[in-house]
Order: sequence, then C-alpha cells, then structure tokens
Amino acid sequence: MPHAISLITTIAAGLGLAMILGYIAARLRMPPLVGYLLAGIAIGPGTPGFVADVALAGQLAEIGVMLLMFGVGLHFSLDDLLAVKRIALPGAIVQIAVATALGAAIAIGWGWTPGAALVFGLALSVASTVVLLRALEARGLLDSVNGRIAVGWLVVEDLAMVLVLVLLPPLAGLLGGTASGDPGSLWMTLGVTLAKVVAFVVLMLVVGKRLFPRILWAVSRTGSRELFTLCVISAAVGVAYGSAALFGVSFALGAFFAGMMMRESDLSHRAAEESLPLRDAFSVLFFVSVGMLFDPSIVLREPGKVLAVVAIIMIGKTLAAVALVLAFRYPLNTALTVGASLAQIGEFSFILAGLGMSLGLLSAEGQSLILAGALVSIALNAAVFAAIEPVQAWVRSRSSLAQRLERSNDPLAVLPDSTDETHLNGQVVIVGYGRVGRHVAADLRARGVRYVVAEQNREIVETLRAAGIPAVSGDAAEPAVLIQAHVARAAMLVIATDDPVDVRRMVEIARLLNPGIEVVVRMQNEVEAALLRQENIGRVFVGEEELARGMAAHVGARMGS
Repeated sequence: MPHAISLITTIAAGLGLAMILGYIAARLRMPPLVGYLLAGIAIGPGTPGFVADVALAGQLAEIGVMLLMFGVGLHFSLDDLLAVKRIALPGAIVQIAVATALGAAIAIGWGWTPGAALVFGLALSVASTVVLLRALEARGLLDSVNGRIAVGWLVVEDLAMVLVLVLLPPLAGLLGGTASGDPGSLWMTLGVTLAKVVAFVVLMLVVGKRLFPRILWAVSRTGSRELFTLCVISAAVGVAYGSAALFGVSFALGAFFAGMMMRESDLSHRAAEESLPLRDAFSVLFFVSVGMLFDPSIVLREPGKVLAVVAIIMIGKTLAAVALVLAFRYPLNTALTVGASLAQIGEFSFILAGLGMSLGLLSAEGQSLILAGALVSIALNAAVFAAIEPVQAWVRSRSSLAQRLERSNDPLAVLPDSTDETHLNGQVVIVGYGRVGRHVAADLRARGVRYVVAEQNREIVETLRAAGIPAVSGDAAEPAVLIQAHVARAAMLVIATDDPVDVRRMVEIARLLNPGIEVVVRMQNEVEAALLRQENIGRVFVGEEELARGMAAHVGARMGS
C-alpha cells in the first residue's frame, strides 16, 4: 500500500471478525457481545497473528460510547433522573464504597501498596454504562421503573468517577505514585472541578435546553434526511468533545446531557432512530477494543486472583446493590434488576486502570486483572439477568422469606388508614403511573371515577398520597400489592405496564381474587398483544394501533364533512 491505512484495517478487521464470532455466539444461544469480545482478543496483541491498532480502536469505541449515551439522553429526561434521586444517589455512593473496600482489601492481602489497592478497588466499583444499556434495551426495560433506577444509579457512578479522575493525579504523590501537582492544592482542584461541572450543567439547562430543539427543528425544515442525521451526530460528538475540552466532563456524560436537552424537541424520537445504526456499529467496536486490551495469559498465571476479581464484581457488588435497594423498601424485582445491572465493569474501569499505571500506582498485572474481570463479567452479564426470574420465583415460593425481604413494616406497602371505605368498592385499579397511567388517571378523575394506583416508584406513591390519591407501593406481580389495592372489590384492572410476563401474572392474581373483574392491558409489541388476546387476557391496546385508529377516525370525519 502506498500509504498507511491502519484506520480502515482496524475497522474492517474488528467489524468483520465481530460479525462472524457474534453470529456463532448467537447460534450457540450466547449473547453476541461475547463474540465481539473474542474478536478483540483475536486481533489484539495478546494472541499470535494479526494485531490491529489498539489506540485507534479505543478512540472509535469512545465515539460509540458518545452516541449510545446521547441516545439514552434522548429517552431519559431530567425529570426521570430526579424521580429516582432518593435511591440512585445514596445507593450508588454506598455501593461504590463497599465495592472499593472489597477490592482494596483483597489487593492489600496480595501485598499491594495502599495506592494500588485504592485504584484497583475503585476500578472494580463502577459498572459499564454501555453493557447496562444494551442489556436493558434487549429486555425492553430501559423505559421501566427498574431501568430508570439502574440508569440513574450508573449516572451517579459516572459523576463520582469523573471526580476521582480529577483528584487522583494531585493525590498520587501521597499514595506512593508519581506526584502530578502540589498536594496542598487539592481543595483548589476540587473547587475548580465542581465549578466546571456546575457551569456545564447550568449551560446545558439554560442555553442547550432552548438552543438544541430550535436547531433540530430548523434543520428538519430543509427536508434533507442526511442533513438531519448529520445534525444529530454532530450534536452528540461535538457537545461531548466540548464538555471534555472546556469543562473536564467525560465524553459519555457530555453526550448524555446533550441528548437530554435535545429531548425537549418534538423530533427527539426521529433523532434517536437516525442515530441508531451508528450507535450499534460503534458500540460493537467498543467491545472489540476491550478484548484487544486483554492479555489471556493472566488467566493461566493467576487463576486464583482472576476468580477473586470476578467474585467481587459479580457477587460482592450484586449483593451490596440488592441489599441497598431492599433497604430502601423497593420490590425484590427492582433490587435484582439493579444488582444484575451492576454485575460487570467497563469503560471507566479501563480509564482508571490506565491513569493508575501512568501515575505509577498500578502495575501491569493490576490492569490485566481488571481487564480479565471486565471480560468475564461482561460475557456472563446476560446469564445474571436470566437468573432474575428463577431467583424471584424461588423467593416467592417461600412466603415468609419474601415477606421478610420486601414487605416488612413498609408504610407505603399498605393503603393509609384514612382511605375512605366507599372508595374501595367498584374502583379502578391502575398498575403503573407512567405516561399512560397518568393519562388514564387524569381522565378518570375528570369523570369522577374512583381509582387506586399500584406503582413501584416509591417517590411517585408518596407524591400521590400527598395529593390525596390512594396509592400502594410495590410490584403488582406480587399478590400482596393487588390485595392492598383491594382488587377483590374492584370493577376494573388497568395494567399500564407492558411486560407480558408480569401482565399474565397480574391478571392471574386479579382473577383469582375477583373472577368477574374486567381487565384492560397496554402493550407496545403487536405480536405479544396478539398472544394476550388469544389467551383471553382482556381488552388489549397497542400504542401504534390506537394512534392509527385515532388518525384514521379524524381523517374520515374531516373528509366526510
């Protein structure tokens, strides 16, 4: 070749091999991302044969993280983030502390220095946002209460890691590494960092919230699809880069806030669809780049240490997260979902490991162990999610254990004593108080129809009760929740969530307690809706179907006149 083509070579080798191995993994009923990771190992420096450009692969992966976080921002509003702050903020901080302590303790037991142990523990404490989002999207949980809590939890973790990345260099000298600044300037550094983050957030909330929707609308009026796509991608990458260069905020968080601000536009759904193909392609390169950094020989040289790291990530972190969520009196399903979401590590772990090595705090062995833990935990994360239902079923089969874990002395798990008895006879029970549930409740309220809400988000339940609306907290797939909503005396059950498994269980419980109850179900998937109709679940509404009917009725009425 007359000129260097390392970029093309890296993309071609990475995507091509990832496609082949991902297909094989899928045929073996494994997550395709296992194949992507193996593709990275195959073209990485740790195995013989062709070696791709690791630095270029890492930068391409960063673009994928930007686009993915931008897409999340398009679906995750600031209100959604604030709605889970009471559990996400303290939960993430305590979980980081527990996981860091576990990792640091075992590293000190291996004879490492305190500085190396601290970096090692921090690297094991933060989960991969990319892996979490892919897992939630694959299971349709991204817009659920559990999904919002998990994403909010990881956003808090990312913010904490941004602070760690800024504070680690000035502290390196005190921790036994290479001094990178005056230790006495720590408070100054912290103050400047916080000021930059606050400035960035304020800029996005004040300026970006108004500017981005207008730009998107102006570009859409040109009628050019490629220009619209270019606007979306340039906003994601441009804001991410600008946030890192000017404010010291990570690429991922910058892109996330850009998406949140663009969500204010009516064209946000189209923006999400236009960026989806590029998001998928670059997220594959992220997993390939992770595999390229892995040295397989560490598994043979230090199998005991690799198992210990994997145990901390997949057992220690998970149990800590589950215990914390249950301590906040959220349902077991929420606790297990959050625990499974955190049972892996990813991009921030790699960044921390690299920084630790550059500061003389972490050895090459430490970095290899972190990468080994990431590879194994990412590959097995789908299995952890698959274990949620069996674990929950096992707990439910032991009623005393289920009651002790979930419903013990929870004031929000029962209706207030002040609830009028006449309200609990012939009422409508609404499961889920999201966008659909809120509209249904508002219409019932306007018509003077009595209703009770069953909702997993405790903060929403508290708000409803403050407004005088009867509401009970918990997962309506548990008999206790529907019993507390007095479904036995209800005239109708409205299920405003769309998980078909939970829907079937809710209807089964409701009809066991009230055989004559009328059931109304909301679904987004037409295939699942058809199956539910065949099973005589009740009246099933599909979003796109009802929208088409409404539009057709309007057009017919207008044309007929």
